[in-house]
Amino acid sequence: MKLITDKIGDWKRTGDCGSLRRDDIGREVVLMGWVNRRRDLGKLIFIDLRDRFGLTQTVFDEEYDEASHKKAGVLRNEWVIAVKGEVAPRLAGQENPEMPTGDIEVRVRELKILNETEVPPFQVDGKIDASENLRLKYRYLELRRPALLHNLAMRHRIALTIRNFLNGEGFLEVETPVLTKSTPEGARDFLVPSRMSKGSFYALPQSPQLFKQLLMMAGFNRYFQIVKCFRDEDLRADRQPEFTQVDMELSFAGEDEVMDVIEGMMVDLFSKILGCLISRPFPRIEYERAMELYGSDKPDIRFGMELVDVSDLLRSSDFQLFTNVIAEGGVVKAINIKGGASFSRKELDGLNAMITESVASGLVWAKLRSDGWQSPLSKFLTPDSRGRLGGRLGAKAGDLIIFVADKAQKANEALGRLRVEIGRRLNLVKDGTYSFVWVTRFPLLEYDTDEKRYVAVHHPFTAPLEEDLPLLEERPEAVRARSYDLVLNGSEIGGGSIRIHRIDLQNRIFRRLGLGEEEVKTKFGFFLEALRYGAPPHGGIALGFDRLVAIMVGAESLRDVIAFPKTQRATCAVADAPSTVDDDQLAELGLSLLCP
Repeated sequence: MKLITDKIGDWKRTGDCGSLRRDDIGREVVLMGWVNRRRDLGKLIFIDLRDRFGLTQTVFDEEYDEASHKKAGVLRNEWVIAVKGEVAPRLAGQENPEMPTGDIEVRVRELKILNETEVPPFQVDGKIDASENLRLKYRYLELRRPALLHNLAMRHRIALTIRNFLNGEGFLEVETPVLTKSTPEGARDFLVPSRMSKGSFYALPQSPQLFKQLLMMAGFNRYFQIVKCFRDEDLRADRQPEFTQVDMELSFAGEDEVMDVIEGMMVDLFSKILGCLISRPFPRIEYERAMELYGSDKPDIRFGMELVDVSDLLRSSDFQLFTNVIAEGGVVKAINIKGGASFSRKELDGLNAMITESVASGLVWAKLRSDGWQSPLSKFLTPDSRGRLGGRLGAKAGDLIIFVADKAQKANEALGRLRVEIGRRLNLVKDGTYSFVWVTRFPLLEYDTDEKRYVAVHHPFTAPLEEDLPLLEERPEAVRARSYDLVLNGSEIGGGSIRIHRIDLQNRIFRRLGLGEEEVKTKFGFFLEALRYGAPPHGGIALGFDRLVAIMVGAESLRDVIAFPKTQRATCAVADAPSTVDDDQLAELGLSLLCP
């Protein structure tokens, strides 16, 4: 680490507050930082001095230097000070093994008070004792906490490692416009009015999608960017209106080439940052298979408990709830919870409540005991049927089987949620384990019942599988895309696709999406023009950088890895944004407000 040697007047820092060790005993040092904690024992005053690098215990001893001891009597938490003194060993038995500097202390003979502070609105050191809204308002104080400092330092290291890796792979980092054109990307745009073209608006980019494809058409071959993107959508713990993604695009590449680069980057990143060995190639699973086995297009594969279709074994049972669903084209799916027979009725009712909103019939359970089944199903199934069900699910005495009956999509999604919740409750995943999986070949299009037309699942520039093209007009929902998501521990951290590089196919997709010729020309005319001038085959991916960092540092919320995040209402609590503007500013933009 570079030696910190900043200067205040005639005092020059000799180092930071986290670097002194036993080898430094006897050295004359100058340290600067914040008062983290103060302990006044009369003739001795202990100050834990803090900067971004750590803590050092400093001692003001009345017998060693009376003037500095007297001056230290007024110090309070978060005052900014500089100290000059000698590094000394702590007294035997008073060492602190929890601190890297815990074997030493600095005996102070001179003190400079650089700045006082008002009483902070919450305690910076120690336990969190304030609401999140208050902490976000005074975020610059919360960022002094070691945990958040650590997260932001890790974010820096992760970004630097990614940049170095991609540079070594022949990528060029190119910035794309922030003020651009509004195009449909699946969420609302943030609009910026133009003063010089009154009545017209820029849009903040939801992604650099079209521009990175233009870079491929320009011959850049390999592009990347760690870039801010913007989406005006409702927030949650893993979503922010402005977010960062690692964006990249490759020419003359197919799925394997894109995945190979990403896998290499993840192996390099996790090795250098966390010391974890990640094996490759990452497993791949097609979208339909992921839904069948895990009930999710972002499956957590760190534990088993896969979904099993048992419709054929129950089709002739006397349990009408199941037989009616099967007769109407639905399915009965089940999971086996090893050791789950110990679940109480209250716990089972809680699991049932999780899914009753999406699956009207809820769940049906069966506890396998040494003396037989305990289940509402028991009287409707023959011993042979119970045996075949248990055999297919690999169930033994002590296990719990949960059944859900509904249309395939609903049954899969409901059991998928239950699977993840049960895995969490039973601690089936060890901390510090990381499992990547590629989910591939998503549907190209889906029908939007509100707009009454087909829309792109990913975006309109995703290439369909060549063998599915004959289905595009008659069975569009059956067309699979050359798309792929990267999933880590049950979270989607990236999504990409091979792009359409021929203008005839791009126009065909636009028509299938119900876009008229004039609308296409207005929104995408510049892009279609570029396709006429020799676009190479190309593909790419965008990784959610904030989410990746959050997983790597073990943060529960994206707000814990962003310096100044937005609140749940998409406001900046520090700057009190968004805010109103005066009438003169609006007039200059040619705007007026319909509501005050």
